[in-house]
Amino acid sequence: MFDLRKWENIHIPLWLLKDTCWVMEWRWLGVTMIVPTVLVAFYILIKSFGHVEFFINLAIVFWISANSFWMASEFFGFVEYKNLAVIPFSLGLLSVTVFYLKSRIISKD
Repeated sequence: MFDLRKWENIHIPLWLLKDTCWVMEWRWLGVTMIVPTVLVAFYILIKSFGHVEFFINLAIVFWISANSFWMASEFFGFVEYKNLAVIPFSLGLLSVTVFYLKSRIISKD
């Protein structure tokens, strides 16, 4: 399916670098890494439109968004709002549920 594997292999190191910056408390580099990480996730999402994997990729976009918000809330002192990350995390779980339901329906055909 298109060049998804190549983009996933680019995406994973970006994600790991962003999270490493979070753990090391490298604030500006961590926040800067949000941009390429989210952009590549959106690119993969758009490219997978029309395929059942779209819903897994949508879950990943929600997960990275929630994760990035949580990181920024810790870095910039609005920790009292970090629990709002549960919204995109929940939407990601919903996306994964849709993926498995659609996968099950497709496999029965």
